[in-house]
Formats: sequence, C-alpha cells, structure tokens
Amino acid sequence: MSEKNDGANRDATKRSARERLQEERERQKSRDKRRRTLLVASAVVGVLGLATVVGVIAANAGKGDKSAKEGPVVAPSGATGKDALAIRTGKDEAKSTLTVWEDFRCPACKAFEDNYRATIHDLEAKGLLKVDYHLVTLIDGNMGGSGSLKGANAAACAQDAGKFSAYHDVLFQNQPQEVDDAYGKNAKLLELAGKVEGLDTPAFRACVEKGTHNSWVGKSQEAFRAGNFRGTPTVQLDGKDIFSDQANPVTPQKLKEQVEAAAKGATGAPAAKGSAKASPSATPSATPSSTPSGRGSKSPSKTGSAGAGEG
Repeated sequence: MSEKNDGANRDATKRSARERLQEERERQKSRDKRRRTLLVASAVVGVLGLATVVGVIAANAGKGDKSAKEGPVVAPSGATGKDALAIRTGKDEAKSTLTVWEDFRCPACKAFEDNYRATIHDLEAKGLLKVDYHLVTLIDGNMGGSGSLKGANAAACAQDAGKFSAYHDVLFQNQPQEVDDAYGKNAKLLELAGKVEGLDTPAFRACVEKGTHNSWVGKSQEAFRAGNFRGTPTVQLDGKDIFSDQANPVTPQKLKEQVEAAAKGATGAPAAKGSAKASPSATPSATPSSTPSGRGSKSPSKTGSAGAGEG
C-alpha cells in the first residue's frame, strides 16, 4: 500500500506541476494580449490626438516668421494681383485662372503638385489656363524654422530670373520631411538651383542670401491669414475652391474637362486639342503622396482627390 500511495502522490505532483505550468502559460498569453491591446490603443489615441492638433492649427492658421516682416517690401519681377502678391504662370489671355496658396514645407502641397503638375502644365501650354501662385509661411509659424520663408524668397528670386515655374517644381520634388527645416539653409536652396538650367547666377545667389523678397513673402502670409482659408494648399478655379466638395473633388481629369469647357464656351469653338508637353520641371515628378502629412493634414490621393491641409 505504501508503494502505491507513493506512486499516486508522485503522479499527483506531476499533474499539479503540469497544471501550474499550463496556468502560467495562459496567464502569459493574457498579459501578451493586454500588452498588444494597449499598444494598438496607444497608436489610435496618437492618431486621434494628431487630428485634434490639426483643428488647433486650422484655427490659428499660423503666424509666420517675424523676420519675414523686416525691411522694405520688394515684389518679384512681374508679380500680379492685389498688392502684387501673386506670381503668374501661363498666358495672361487664358480663359481660366487657378489660384494656388502654397507653402514649400507643406507635404499636402507637395502631394497636390505631384498629382496635378502634369495637367496644369499641359493646360498652360495650350493657352487655356493661367496660375496665380501665392507663397506663404504657415509651417514656419506652426513648427518653427525658416524654410517656408527662405524657400518662398528663393522662388521669388527665381521669378526675377524668369525661372520660377521650373524652380517651383524642383523645390516640391525635393521637399524634405516636414520636421526637417532643410530649406532654412541657403546652401540647400542654391544647390537645388543647380537643377534649373541658367538659374544659379551671381544675381540669384545674392537675392537668396540677402532675403530680398522676405518682406514680400511676409505680406503674402498676412493676406493668407486675412483670407481665413482652411489651410494649405488652398486651390481655387475661377474663384471656387476645387476641394470644397469632399465627396466630389475636382480631380486632374475634371480640372482638364472644366478648363477646356470654359475655353470652348468663350470661343464658341472646340478647345485646343493635342497634348503638348511643356512642363518646365527640371526633374521627374515625385511619387504622389498617399498618406497624411506630419501635421495631420489631408493629402491628395493617388486618384487625384485632395483636401486642404495645414501643411
């Protein structure tokens, strides 16, 4: 009987050990599951928090860089519109006008440019569309730094040299991460000027380094804030925000159709045909952004739709 009892006790002890091990495994699984749940929940909260920040940014609309308001206001060559705050591309006689408010540090602006660039340049080449660009410093005001200001000044200097469109495209195609104030360094802006044939001249370098158009950029930022726009990019076709209807935004194809229809209505004849390629871009188009910017702004999708962001 003693040996049988001892055997039974050993079996019971083994079963008890196995059960304890199994219970510990189950508890570990539960802890791992809770940990994963907490990680996922934290990520979701982070996204929601970022969305909340966007609301604050939209309400304040950035204050820009104080240095942009120093010195005399010197508009770039050929500046047009109210207070000469717009740089125009395309032919003045074009029936349709696209008004674009942009920040060279704004990821949503880059996404807009990457999606719509080819269509815009094609319509400009056909003489159907002119574009009025307004340069602002929203990201400098929201995140600090001076890349928005200095990038805009450099683009205005390129306008003086008759190279705005090409340099504008280069800046967006080579845009650094939003948190990287690379455009706050004149050396980077001058380096990129080398991608535009004939732009990197002593006159252009002096304009960039002196910040010749800084106050003009500051005045443009003030006009942006006074306009109570939702954010950047703000894009209007003949005065109407092309992204106002989020359910049915104006895609590149719709933009093309509307501009051609306007030209046809103005002349009573079919709009110009053909697909002349006249993009002055010095480098290939960048891959369209399909993710929100670092500040939570909505970016144009790969299908061409977009929402106005905060940069």
